[in-house]
Amino acid sequence: MSKFAMKPMDVKRFSALVGPSRTPGAAYISKELAWFSNSDESILGSILLDIEDTEFVSILLGRDEVGRYRLFDLKHGMKSPKKAEDWLAKRMEHHTATGKKVFEQGDATGEAMDLFTPIVADKKLHPFFLRLRDEPSFSSAKEIIAEMAPHFVDIDGNYVEQFQSTGFDARLWELYLNAYIVEEALFFDREHYAPDFLVKKFGKTVAIEAVIVGRKTAVTDETINRPIEAMSPEELMEKTRDEMPIKFGSPLFSKLKKEYWKLDHVAGNPLVIAIADFHDNQSMTWSGTALLQYLYGVRHDFHRDDEGNLIISPLKIETHQVGDKVIPSGYFFQPDAENISAILFTAGGTISKFNRMGKQAGFGSASVIMHRAGTYHDHDPNASLPKMFGYEVNETCQETWAEGVSMFHNPDALHPVPRELFPSIAHHRFDDGQIVSDLPEFHTYASQTFMLNITDKK
Repeated sequence: MSKFAMKPMDVKRFSALVGPSRTPGAAYISKELAWFSNSDESILGSILLDIEDTEFVSILLGRDEVGRYRLFDLKHGMKSPKKAEDWLAKRMEHHTATGKKVFEQGDATGEAMDLFTPIVADKKLHPFFLRLRDEPSFSSAKEIIAEMAPHFVDIDGNYVEQFQSTGFDARLWELYLNAYIVEEALFFDREHYAPDFLVKKFGKTVAIEAVIVGRKTAVTDETINRPIEAMSPEELMEKTRDEMPIKFGSPLFSKLKKEYWKLDHVAGNPLVIAIADFHDNQSMTWSGTALLQYLYGVRHDFHRDDEGNLIISPLKIETHQVGDKVIPSGYFFQPDAENISAILFTAGGTISKFNRMGKQAGFGSASVIMHRAGTYHDHDPNASLPKMFGYEVNETCQETWAEGVSMFHNPDALHPVPRELFPSIAHHRFDDGQIVSDLPEFHTYASQTFMLNITDKK
């Protein structure tokens, strides 16, 4: 019989497995120091420092009846990390020897949401869903999503159906927001039909409603495999000047008309609309500038003075027009928009994001090599262009769900968003006719993920 060995564990993998079972309130009283598992990860463990008593705590977690890792054994009051680790190893060995894989909590109801067993006809399955389910290149995304599913609350009762078919993009965006909220250590509930999330912390509540810019036509194998046409700077500017503001404007205006602020559980609290662009292949990599211009009704002119300093001048935008379609610019200044506290946006709520986050947490096929390349903000005040980055995605990477997320604050909001609830992301405000941004040290604008699946086939 082989000797039991408790394995050290990377916090990224521990966090991906534990998910929302790690209550945000724990950070007020303790600090996690180390993470462990047994050989098959049926049992996880962690050592914590009790901040008030300066003593050490060891906890063990196992899957409950619906597959969520939850606390089932602990010891506190230990005087050193060594004593905490010794206790953890002995208890993990004891529980492993029982062969038990499920640790009943007595309060679990229902079953884990099964996202990947089809419940719709084959002809209705979304091509991106099929790639996620079947292709080794996306196995990292599939596995990390499967770990999220037992924690995810299906408010509408049709999440799985839509995730597999016509609503794939919208439901993936919702799942991404869920992951970001968990990472941001916010308390939240999914008990109301709308908005999608109520998040809470420090005695404050913020409602978040998710929406996307969708495709006009159904996605097919032909459309997802269509080569991306390179656009000149002039073509890109033309699209962001009018076409994309109108595309963003349609779903945002529709959400404005829903008047969520009148709901009892929303009234008196900030309301945020979280939007992502899925209207075309990789469109999210370039469309964010158009959203900023549409929200504030301003675009910026850049030039340099005689000494080479960058000068930024705001130019007011009155309308956006494509053909006969004309909409007013400045979403935040439209009637009733004072009830929308902010708009949340990122180019990163995609399958590729889940794939990278899964890869760095040790999920997926080892034969898949993954590289990421993109742009990030240059904090040099005289920089007019972003910087470039590139790296291989592996378990040494430290990408977060929050990376690249922006919150655009409404200057006329009746209930402004408390920034301290969202400390990990970029914040933008409108001050004296100009957009002012407070960005994290590494703030990505857009990126692409390249995958190579190594096989032994000849």
